[in-house]
Amino acid sequence: MPRNNPEAQPPASAAVTAQPLRFGAEREGAREIEVAVETPINIVYGNMPYAVMMASPSDLEDFVAGFSLTEGIVRDASEIRSVTVEPKDEGVIVTVELAPGRFREHLARRRNLSGRTSCGLCGVETIEEIPMADAATRASRAVSASAIEAALAALDKHQPLNQLTRAVHGAAWCDTSGTILAVREDVGRHNALDKLIGARLRADADARDGFLLVTSRASFEMVEKAAIFGAGTLVAISAPTSLAIERARHLGLTLAAVARRDGCIVFTGALAPKPETIAR
Repeated sequence: MPRNNPEAQPPASAAVTAQPLRFGAEREGAREIEVAVETPINIVYGNMPYAVMMASPSDLEDFVAGFSLTEGIVRDASEIRSVTVEPKDEGVIVTVELAPGRFREHLARRRNLSGRTSCGLCGVETIEEIPMADAATRASRAVSASAIEAALAALDKHQPLNQLTRAVHGAAWCDTSGTILAVREDVGRHNALDKLIGARLRADADARDGFLLVTSRASFEMVEKAAIFGAGTLVAISAPTSLAIERARHLGLTLAAVARRDGCIVFTGALAPKPETIAR
């Protein structure tokens, strides 16, 4: 998938002057603090605007690749011919050129999205329009508790934007040993996951050989995106919703949540059994 202008994306953080205040203490002087940049990202297919998503203006090629997959616009990265990122004063325009046949199918199935970082179903007008993954037929490798533990222990150091701003979500792809292979960050949890999925899609990575780890709650949309990508396990730091559990069970997805360094709760599926100790 060609990238036309790699230097075009605006910075994901900005310095602002703010007044720190400690309760019961003497007032400190104003100082510069880094905050996460949130900006409108206008996604355009061909010459037709499709969605405006509030997002961090980083890894936008990954974002549109993952978004295009989880929206059902493409089936793989080869159907995206090129991506052009064009910063404007009021936001960023990202133009995606699709393969001709895929673009014709897209025109027959347009969805009007006005995106928010807190909502993954904006623009859907009826219950029937809610996008849903098909029941899983994947044969993903089971994930062990020790792999989840290892990934959780390493996650913080893979989130430079969050270390700087303490304001963004992260989504990580981990191999079955718990080694983190890729992380993407965004002010929106759905966007962070779409960015990660797009990065793995563009790298032609096997979604069956590892697991997803997200710093947010496990909502319906996060489960759907994970299943559409083809992952067999989704681990979330926060809690799941009832519909997320229901959909994960239907899709054959292992869902572990409330994940902390000392443990997690497995809501659907099962983790790999602990290897037996060999007597010597």
